[in-house]
Amino acid sequence: MVGIGFRKDFAAELLQSNTLSPSFIEVAPENWIGVGGYWKKLFYKALEKYPLYTHGLSLSIGSPDELDYDFLKKVKLFLTETNAEIYSEHLSYAKCDNAHLYDLLPIPFTQDAAMHVAKRIEMIQNVLDRKIAIEIVSYYSPVAPEITEIDFINLILKQTDCDLLLDVNNVYVNSFNHQYDAKQFINALPLERVSYIHMAGHLQLSDTLIIDTHGEAIIDPVFDLFEHTIKKLGRDIPVLLERDFNIPELEELQLEIDRLQTIKQDALKKENYAAA
Repeated sequence: MVGIGFRKDFAAELLQSNTLSPSFIEVAPENWIGVGGYWKKLFYKALEKYPLYTHGLSLSIGSPDELDYDFLKKVKLFLTETNAEIYSEHLSYAKCDNAHLYDLLPIPFTQDAAMHVAKRIEMIQNVLDRKIAIEIVSYYSPVAPEITEIDFINLILKQTDCDLLLDVNNVYVNSFNHQYDAKQFINALPLERVSYIHMAGHLQLSDTLIIDTHGEAIIDPVFDLFEHTIKKLGRDIPVLLERDFNIPELEELQLEIDRLQTIKQDALKKENYAAA
């Protein structure tokens, strides 16, 4: 299964043509909660055709602020009404002192922060009455780190029963910017917890800096890291192609979807053959 983010830029065209054929669609709940009129009708037409996965933007899991329970209740209702299969969120924060920062900021890599996040994940899952998946985010400067990024992520996963959303491009971006081995990083994750994969493009600004944009085509090294990831997982898993802006012709998006599906199928065949 390879899906696509449901974007208003091409929503009508997606439903009216067979040019783009994803296995599922993904939306951010907060972008659709309370939406009515034309866009609600179009969205629910899409739900008749495609399974729905969701990826939140503003839950602010790592924030010191109290959880927004009113918002969580709205999310729960949205997930129920749309029969969403997965609800995922970013391992980051976007709110502090009740001010929305309109960005996904990195959480300090400390044991205290990991325990704080793990506790909040359990509280969120209790309200939603379902597991969530947390996404490893891209970041450009670590904030007062006391432990490594991989130890921070694994400590959170050890303390809670949530799933992991593995954004392969984010791992690639972080490994480039912070000079570590992306494959070793992925190998060190509890891959049995991965329920979902994101794939996207990025923008390289210099020899030492990549920016995660979701506005470019996926490059070959990220496809290679994706193949490595699938081989290590050893099982089929949903994959999302993220493209948030600079939307190309739908034919180009379908070519990326096809390539992801082919890589996944070939990697699993090779892995099964090697295990036989």
